[in-house]
Amino acid sequence: MSKVHGGFPQMEMDEPFYVRRRPEPFSLWQFLYNSDKGTVMGRSGKSWVKIGIFYTVFYGVLAALVAICMWVFFQTLDPRIPKWKMNKSLIGTNPGLGFRPLPPEENVESTLIWYKGTDYENYNVWTEALNEFLAVYKTPGLTPGRGQNIYNCDYQRPPPPGQVCDVEIKSWTPCTQENNYNYHKSSPCVFLKLNKIYGWIPEYYNDSHYLPDGMPQQLKDLVREEEVKTPHTLNTIWVSCEGENPADIENVGPVRYYPRQGFPGYFYPYENSEGYLSPLVAVHFVRPVRGIIINIECKAWAKNIHHDRKERIGSVHFELMID
Repeated sequence: MSKVHGGFPQMEMDEPFYVRRRPEPFSLWQFLYNSDKGTVMGRSGKSWVKIGIFYTVFYGVLAALVAICMWVFFQTLDPRIPKWKMNKSLIGTNPGLGFRPLPPEENVESTLIWYKGTDYENYNVWTEALNEFLAVYKTPGLTPGRGQNIYNCDYQRPPPPGQVCDVEIKSWTPCTQENNYNYHKSSPCVFLKLNKIYGWIPEYYNDSHYLPDGMPQQLKDLVREEEVKTPHTLNTIWVSCEGENPADIENVGPVRYYPRQGFPGYFYPYENSEGYLSPLVAVHFVRPVRGIIINIECKAWAKNIHHDRKERIGSVHFELMID
């Protein structure tokens, strides 16, 4: 009972204000579907319809905004022409030099070409790697559009716009597939290619009076000879391969180049024309000393190609060892 004190009722200390109810036990099946309330996972059918419509509209509008942004972005790009070129690109303006065949994938960090000269199973690894690399040069159909727009280029006849020069490798004896690229005779061929930079135009060493000091004497003599006999062929990115150290220079032996000692200038500038293939130079090591590792450095020569051995700019290094 309550008492009146000062005009206000006062509750007895043992009289409770409320009665605490025991919570109902949780039931998963009842949560999934409550037949008494007609709800599924705590929501009625009308509630599910409303939230379904909301999220359908929300994600539909979100997807449309992303699609519009992507469409606007791709309108600023050309599938053949890079947006950032030359100095503005990550590649820059100094092309690198690459070589083939590369070591197997398990030795991807190695640059050593090693085999036994008379062991087919051993040197076949390298010849098969070259066959795979050169397949697109032998079969025009492997490169989309190449069969339709190949032009028979020459120093005095550069390709018309939209057409590409052919790279004829079938006559580069002894550096041909039929000849096993001369690996079976312990005088292997290594193929060089210049990395592609869109719009890059080489500045040629086509005047024998202004050849760089670091250019090998053999190459200087070649440039002077062509300047007299065939001056129209001087627009060439010259190539040289030598032993890296004095001992390597002695051991590497005679070196020959096919079809010529450089990349013809009519292949440049590279403009990503359909069917374009990079020009190649086959380097034939005629009589390398067997049984030792020979360090070889190949360089590309143009006025706007700078060499840095540490950074491998404008040059490429590999080792050759024939047992």
